[in-house]
Amino acid sequence: MLSIAEIANSLQQWLMATFSPGWATLIEFVLVGTLVLSFFAFLGLVLVFMERKVSAYMQLRVGPNRVGFRGTAQTLADTIKLVVKEGLTPDGADKFLFNFAPFLVLITSMLLMAPIAFAKDFQIWDINIGVLYISAVSSISVIGVLMAGWSSNNKYSLLGAMRSGAQIVSYELSAGLAIMSVVILVGSLSLNDIIASQQNGWWIFKGHIPVIISFVIYIIAVTAETNRAPFDLAEAESELTAGFHTEYSGMKFALFFLAEYVNIFIVCAIGATLFLGGWMPLHIGSWEGFNHIMDFIPSSVWFMGKTFFLIFVIMWFRWTFPRLRIDQLLNLEWKYLLPISLFNLLLVTFIALMGWHF
Repeated sequence: MLSIAEIANSLQQWLMATFSPGWATLIEFVLVGTLVLSFFAFLGLVLVFMERKVSAYMQLRVGPNRVGFRGTAQTLADTIKLVVKEGLTPDGADKFLFNFAPFLVLITSMLLMAPIAFAKDFQIWDINIGVLYISAVSSISVIGVLMAGWSSNNKYSLLGAMRSGAQIVSYELSAGLAIMSVVILVGSLSLNDIIASQQNGWWIFKGHIPVIISFVIYIIAVTAETNRAPFDLAEAESELTAGFHTEYSGMKFALFFLAEYVNIFIVCAIGATLFLGGWMPLHIGSWEGFNHIMDFIPSSVWFMGKTFFLIFVIMWFRWTFPRLRIDQLLNLEWKYLLPISLFNLLLVTFIALMGWHF
């Protein structure tokens, strides 16, 4: 069966043989950008539909079932509605920042796609400091949120943006420390090295209890970072009408909406890469027969399966736990998750030095 990596390599060889190196590189840039944007649009449609069906399942109801086959075209209809709606800019708003904020949030999500390995030998940019790159670039999104809240000239938007800023900056610490646990065990910041280190077992299995603790902290922290319930204080409809994007409509609102779901995919893809082996099949020690059967499943299927499993878990949170107050949210991070993360990091470092992991 032809793999994604083989298709990409064949296309690159054809471009290099047909065009000059400069033009071939430019065409590759355009193709990659177009594919990423198309993938974003597809993710938005799929994840919104998945969210609605998961919530319906949790609440013992059907969910979307009118537009298209069993409601599959409902998100497409909603997209068309948002595209044709008029985009309004409120009086007194800073027009440049107001219009630029949703694009900045979406651009940040696009940049985060670069080092993720979607399949064996298939990623946009194989950078040797992938984990550091992701940690640095992901911090930019909070600027877009603050920009949107302040430039809207709306008190609810400003309050939502300030909450979001405090929340994202706080929970980034725990998420970063959880990621560092795997980096210490592997000894590399490259996502490819991290995946390769899990050939004989995923880190969540062979890293003992400290890595399981890191995994749980990571899932909680990224749920808060992406403003998902029960940590959606920045968009609390009952208090702030919609939070930092109250004044947005039409396609500008759709960009914020799309960025939220794309960010969920990205953080789950990173979690799957660090803790669940990324595209690596499930291998168990010296079980050659079992490992050989697992290798028949394409690497892209492994990666997407793990990622969508984590997405389901995050959606499960939304329909299980009630929304926290802002003081409870910050107490959870600063009084509980951060101290546990720091102690856990010391424990992982000790295990790595002693070589006690599998």
